[in-house]
Amino acid sequence: MRFIDEARVYVHAGKGGDGAIAFLREKYRPFGGPAGGDGGRGGNVIFEVDEGLSTLLDFKYQPRLIARDGQPGRGKQQYGRAGDDLTVRVPPGTVVLDDETGEVLADLVMPGERAVIAKAGEGGRGNMHFATPTRRSPRIATPGTPGEQRWVRLELRLVAEAGLVGLPNAGKSTLLAALSAARPKIAPYPFTTLTPNIGRVFASEEESFTIADIPGLIEGAHLGHGLGIRFLRHLSRTRLLVYVLDASAEPEKGFATVRGEIGSFDAALLERPALIALNKIDLMSSEIVRETACELERALKLRVFPISAAKRIGLAPLVAQIAQMLNEIHQAAAPCPN
Repeated sequence: MRFIDEARVYVHAGKGGDGAIAFLREKYRPFGGPAGGDGGRGGNVIFEVDEGLSTLLDFKYQPRLIARDGQPGRGKQQYGRAGDDLTVRVPPGTVVLDDETGEVLADLVMPGERAVIAKAGEGGRGNMHFATPTRRSPRIATPGTPGEQRWVRLELRLVAEAGLVGLPNAGKSTLLAALSAARPKIAPYPFTTLTPNIGRVFASEEESFTIADIPGLIEGAHLGHGLGIRFLRHLSRTRLLVYVLDASAEPEKGFATVRGEIGSFDAALLERPALIALNKIDLMSSEIVRETACELERALKLRVFPISAAKRIGLAPLVAQIAQMLNEIHQAAAPCPN
């Protein structure tokens, strides 16, 4: 299945049905009076989170979402039937924005969460409401109001607690595959990963977290070089950044490049808690690895964990530290007890 994380769709809620003009003409009720019923409400366009979805691909083939109109009122004070709501399933992490103003209409994260994106029109009033002692046969009814219609932009932002960032071919996908059941494409050339991947990591039998692999960044990514920075939006929900650096390819310079591109996209991401996974240590001697790790910790003021994702060396301390930091972040964000 293709991974699509952006879509533009037209939503149109249903129009309310018109009120009716009618009069009772029954035997033995010669003066039955006005009996036009109200029109039915139109249908809303509702977005609902479905945890079984992971892409916005469906919206590429169905860019118009139109709910049903309400039925008009009828005689004998009968109300028109309301239009059915159009419920549209979206993946967790979908942000809905007004395409014209950029206003965020909904941020849908939790399974089952719902939001009305286009509100239905109300039904018109029938002439039974307009009878008065001096106006016994009103020929007045109101039309139904139109439903909301607009173009909206959908952006999918992965719901992951930690994010793997780094230069191309630093080993992010290999690390994700080593830590979780995710199976991203892995190959010995840059830009193997063309779309974000997500997996669940189990730190223990009781504790787990989700982690996302963001496609590699290069210098000038914020200007559109390489794959650009369009996938960095998926870091917006992460609470922790894991910089994956190639120990054999000037890791401090690689860190500066990646951090600079992240800052160009959103400076607020630079304030997130972070640590460093110094990868590919199996290609170096243990003494050089130790020196490189110590130099990075002194220079960058971040915890450094030497690992080999390919050989699965040093992964347990890294997972334990990520779990501990996430737990501390969750506790700090929790509301104080009354």
